[in-house]
Amino acid sequence: MTKNIVTNSMPSHAGVANELDYYALNAMLNLLDSEGHIQFDADKESVRQYFLQHIHKNTLHFQNLRQKIDYLTVENYYEIDVLHQYSWRFIQSIWLAAFEFDYRFDTFMGAYKFYTSYALKTRDGKQYLESFEDRIIMTALLLAQGDESLAMELMEEIISGRFQPATPTFLNAGKCSRGELISCFLLRIEDNMESIGRAINSSLQLSRKGGGVALTLSNLREHGAPIKGIEHQSSGVIPVMKLLEDSFSYANQLGARQGAGAVYLHAHHPDILSFLDTKRENADEKIRIKTLSLGVVIPDITFELAKTNEDMYLFSPYDVERIYGQPFSDLSITDLYDEMVADERIKKSQINARQFFQTLAEVQFESGYPYIMFEDTVNRSNPIDGRISMSNLCSEILQINDASTYNDDLSYKHVGSDISCNLGSLNIAKVLDGRNIAQSVDIAVRALNSVSEMSAIDSVPSVKKGNDNSHAIGLGQMNLHGFLAREHIHYGSPEALDFTNVYFATVLYHCLKTSNQLAIEKKATFTGFTQSTYASGQFFDKYLCDDFVAKTQRIQNLLTKFEFIEPTKREWHTLKQSIIEHGLYNRNLQAVPPTGSISYINNSTASIHPISSKIEVRKEGKIGRVYYPAPYLTNDNLEFYRDAYEVGATAIIDTYAIATQHVDQGLSLTLFFPETTTTRDINKTQIYAWKKGIKTLYYIRLRQNALEGTQIEGCVSCSL
Repeated sequence: MTKNIVTNSMPSHAGVANELDYYALNAMLNLLDSEGHIQFDADKESVRQYFLQHIHKNTLHFQNLRQKIDYLTVENYYEIDVLHQYSWRFIQSIWLAAFEFDYRFDTFMGAYKFYTSYALKTRDGKQYLESFEDRIIMTALLLAQGDESLAMELMEEIISGRFQPATPTFLNAGKCSRGELISCFLLRIEDNMESIGRAINSSLQLSRKGGGVALTLSNLREHGAPIKGIEHQSSGVIPVMKLLEDSFSYANQLGARQGAGAVYLHAHHPDILSFLDTKRENADEKIRIKTLSLGVVIPDITFELAKTNEDMYLFSPYDVERIYGQPFSDLSITDLYDEMVADERIKKSQINARQFFQTLAEVQFESGYPYIMFEDTVNRSNPIDGRISMSNLCSEILQINDASTYNDDLSYKHVGSDISCNLGSLNIAKVLDGRNIAQSVDIAVRALNSVSEMSAIDSVPSVKKGNDNSHAIGLGQMNLHGFLAREHIHYGSPEALDFTNVYFATVLYHCLKTSNQLAIEKKATFTGFTQSTYASGQFFDKYLCDDFVAKTQRIQNLLTKFEFIEPTKREWHTLKQSIIEHGLYNRNLQAVPPTGSISYINNSTASIHPISSKIEVRKEGKIGRVYYPAPYLTNDNLEFYRDAYEVGATAIIDTYAIATQHVDQGLSLTLFFPETTTTRDINKTQIYAWKKGIKTLYYIRLRQNALEGTQIEGCVSCSL
């Protein structure tokens, strides 16, 4: 093995005079040259100088690969069991193959983000022990679980930029001192002290291992509800929120970052207005929630009542569960609304439905919160038997769960099923460049499935059971805007929507095909498969009725150029029959997260959003501002890089609505508004999103907060 296999990649291109340091060179992106052009060469040179001035000098070098591996295993930096699954000959070959790619970071932000947040360092933090290639190889070796062919293919998918595992997986894979590979977790809380106590403990356990945690509060009795028959005793949901917020602050992951949590509450819960008030700028400190993210679950009936300007009833979860024998979150409020209103046994109060939406918009205007989950839309599109009652920290995970019950000592009487998120994303541009979407999806699904199979969260049995039963994964997408702009297609245009439709339908087909193949190979299906619309065949009806192929000549030509082949009705029919016969191994397959750090190191536009700025500005730790140019941006194609505020919420929603129909879970959708926006505008946009079949809404961002909007770090699945 040659020496360059154990050193870090160093860009060779020169441009701007190298006497400037890399920070100054990167900052030149924010200054136009004498001809009014963006200085992209300065950023290229900043990458080179970053390696010359910092990385190379602060990397622990080795004479050969054997010496490096021996050091990292003996000193307990690398998990030796990961390497022992493979022959030494293969380990040499995969390292050599990775370095033969001659990888170069495209931007300073990409290199800086990798070495700051992902690369293995000595325990004193002073020296780097890994290059980008090393981190990719260890990730591939871990996820391939001894399969040399899969390990090599996975390494190639990642280093080529076609697939990028989410932050927890890419950060932790193969390291001895690590957190979990899983991005985030979703927990139920039931209306009893044992469940509340367990939820707080579980949040501590999960947060200290690196995962974000979301919890549903909808089942908790409201403020003033009876306890043991004594009226006006319950304190409601806010004290529980305070306990959770303190828990996440305490479990700060070895000081690396605050624990991250979110709570969801149903719109027809009596505490809903108090819940929203906790995020107001002028909220009393006794109730103010500073770091916990909020989400509201809204059913169709709420919109219908607002449409006719009626009052909306808020129902006591305590009474609802007592009368229906089921927790509040397990019932359809839309279906039972009139019945509950008429039932005198259920305590209820009234607020004006339009005023509720006005309050919602006011709080979003001030804070960006809450997230919104459109409850009935989500459950209508759910192919799995069961009810979805909440989402996660980034609002893209939509899975069923069921309640646990506990003994007085908090031990489990019945272990229910809670949710974990195993995420990774495809780079749309690179997948098209690779001209083999079937292979890219297959390898990505197998990699994410490995994360599921290798993750046993014993400290929270309900999460372990949910993961073991479902093998659920979430394959995401990023770089839609980057790809469209590179091909001179405007985001939100008819051609862009046409491409989005074809691309996501094709990804769905290949996801299902791989999961079906996994079921055949493992002779097993996810628990509950026989009750799903996959098993009945109903899920495939629309793909057998309509052709999901390019409709515009421009996209037909584009797909031909990239040798992109859409599945035919015959192929869909064949897949349907195979799934009915053999099943699916993974209960859930797709979820589109917002992506953050992984977008920078992958040089992608985040998720399927339009860019927030042509040259994005981020505050990065002690160094201050770092500038990031949009992928594929040049001085000649600026017109195709309208930012999200220019594109507008309608075009973003239209894009997401097209993609949503082919994604079994959710897509994290942030809405961007100009500085002239009113709360009425926000309300109208929410209604439009609901009518278009959007499942969830993530943050609200206003133009005057555009810089701060790039700093959101709440989602553990996509950022550090």
